[in-house]
Amino acid sequence: MSDVLQAMRDVVVANRILAREGVVDAYGHVTVRHPDNPERYLMSCSRAPELVTLDDIMEFTLEGEPVDDSGRVPYAERFIHGAIYEKRPDVNSVVHNHSHAVIPFGVTGVKLRPVIHVGASIGADIPVWDIRDRFGDTNLLVVDMEQGRDLADCLGPNRVALMRGHGCAVAGVSHQQSTMTSVYLQVAAELQAQAMRMGEVTYLSDAEIEHCSATFTSEISVNRAWQYLRHRAGVSDL
Repeated sequence: MSDVLQAMRDVVVANRILAREGVVDAYGHVTVRHPDNPERYLMSCSRAPELVTLDDIMEFTLEGEPVDDSGRVPYAERFIHGAIYEKRPDVNSVVHNHSHAVIPFGVTGVKLRPVIHVGASIGADIPVWDIRDRFGDTNLLVVDMEQGRDLADCLGPNRVALMRGHGCAVAGVSHQQSTMTSVYLQVAAELQAQAMRMGEVTYLSDAEIEHCSATFTSEISVNRAWQYLRHRAGVSDL
């Protein structure tokens, strides 16, 4: 199997997993940087993630231009991905989702912080990007590179940036990392909200976040979790 075909399959699998875990619904998307050309990335055409197939995968320039659309309609917010790849050479996969669990942390001023070891990969610093700060009142969608670059600037060196009233962007060194971080970001947000209703919360320290993140992003841990997630999503054979 060629590297490009494998990367296309990875995009399909990641979409299906995110859908199965309830991180995305009809909306949201995941991309993988092109394995042969870092100035391009692979992404589905505009489809609900649960329905994505190999035939839906398209190639884009970092500016969001399709290399060959073959009549397929691209996602409007593909610029999130291109802008992050442009700014972050270390990133090889990006997820954008609207997980309901993270929304409150982008609109209340309450910081989202890891409370569980498996959620440490979300990082100690999770910035919030507000499109209104620079672009005024919009439909909150990231529909051009200027907006995408502003979001990428907010993300900075971090793994996650929340988007006020919208969702989040998640960056990873691989499609496994971006997907698993997205899954456990949702878990972390749900658990923090539950804990805050019960009383004072004990968060992971910065050192604990570093140690736990290293453990749960290690090859042996990722392989175990990825096998499980693929099985749950029904894509073990893809």
